[in-house]
Amino acid sequence: MSTSSSGSVRHGSTTLVTSLVAAAFFMENLDGSIIATALPQMAQSFHIRPVELSIGITSYLLTLAVFIPISGWIADRVGVRNVFTAALAIFTGASILCGLTGNLVEFTGARILQGIGGAMMVPVGRLAVLRVTPKEQLVRAISVITWPGLVAPVLGPPLGGFITTYFTWRWIFYLNLPLGLIGMALAWRFLSAERDTASRPFDLLGFVLTGVAGTSVMYAMEAIGRADTSWHSSLVFLVVGFVACAVAWFHLRRTAHPMIDVSAFRIKTFVVAISGGSLFRISIGAVPFLLPLMFQVGFGMNPFQSGLLTLAVFAGNLSTKLVTTQILQRFGFRTVLVYNGAFAAVTLASMSLLRPTTGYGWILGALFVSGVARSLQFTAINTLGFADVPKPQMSGASTLSSTMSQMTMGMGVAAGAIALRIASWWHGHDAQTLVPADFSIAFLMVAALSVIAIFDVFTLAPDAGEHVSGHRRSVGKS
Repeated sequence: MSTSSSGSVRHGSTTLVTSLVAAAFFMENLDGSIIATALPQMAQSFHIRPVELSIGITSYLLTLAVFIPISGWIADRVGVRNVFTAALAIFTGASILCGLTGNLVEFTGARILQGIGGAMMVPVGRLAVLRVTPKEQLVRAISVITWPGLVAPVLGPPLGGFITTYFTWRWIFYLNLPLGLIGMALAWRFLSAERDTASRPFDLLGFVLTGVAGTSVMYAMEAIGRADTSWHSSLVFLVVGFVACAVAWFHLRRTAHPMIDVSAFRIKTFVVAISGGSLFRISIGAVPFLLPLMFQVGFGMNPFQSGLLTLAVFAGNLSTKLVTTQILQRFGFRTVLVYNGAFAAVTLASMSLLRPTTGYGWILGALFVSGVARSLQFTAINTLGFADVPKPQMSGASTLSSTMSQMTMGMGVAAGAIALRIASWWHGHDAQTLVPADFSIAFLMVAALSVIAIFDVFTLAPDAGEHVSGHRRSVGKS
């Protein structure tokens, strides 16, 4: 690639670019989570049932699955600044269209357009940060751009409830206008227009295969979690998705100019971050779905009370950011991922002990500690994934990582729904009716995914990623 490690930024403003990308990620993640509380009001505006609006959420996720894989190719060909700015413009414009829509068809179309912008924004923004950040500063940079995925799903429900209660659901989307305009101006000012001079030809077959694989798997997971969908039809889509994944993998490894460069899978730290990290993201992605449901449906709280309680997770996330770098320097990636991963699984399992009669103090404490553990694990996984990736492979690695991150976080919601469906079957009642005991089983199931995710970490060398964490250097100085 012609872009150097400092070539993606003007005036060496690495911190500003990292903050800009984090803000863009926050806007996108908030938009995805805040909509859930607005569904009843939106359904009333469109004169439909709330459940019918699920297509607006699903269409956005499926669009991400199709277009994220081509983001790296477009960024190399057109340039990071052009693609990131255009992605912000598309996402912001589509947000306005979402607020102006008058029926479900219009809203779904606007959400698909919004998904195209989001698909370009996430991996290209991360690529811009990776290209300008020295390895020794990678922990801090990844920590900054990781927090939107953790914080936004927690802030979304209470903020969405406030907006829909005191204003109108349309302002959920209108709020993106000032944020998007500011982001576009800063991106155009501080990102470089440099691009890859050796442009690759477009891999049409790779695009089709990855698109079919991503959409089939995502749709199958979402469908399995719905009580009105048969297991058999969902499994058909799941099989189609896995077959397409296998064929896509075979094609991408052997074609001269693949849509996604998969050579990063030869790097051990990257493989562990993707495989075990994906399971952890699925388990954590289920939490913002399960918690509000448990508090409102299981415990009888109103949306505002539920939203305020989940802010404890946000507080835990933020408090960890202050000490993440020091913890990784002291213990190293492998130790942190093993012990903190086990601790994170325990905090998830502890949610199964919460009852309607549990005091608010205990609930807040459990949520805060869980936020601390998952924030540290997220940052460690995401940083380790790029610790040993050479600069020329950053584009492909960023695309792969973004694709898996977006899909697995979306699968987390589906996993939570599937867990509740299994729990309902276990307790012998209809899946449309949920009781507190269902949530206990659901949290134990997603905690089990976190435990399985740890086993991959044991294959790492004790000094894995030490040049990024500074673990050995800090020990030597002591």
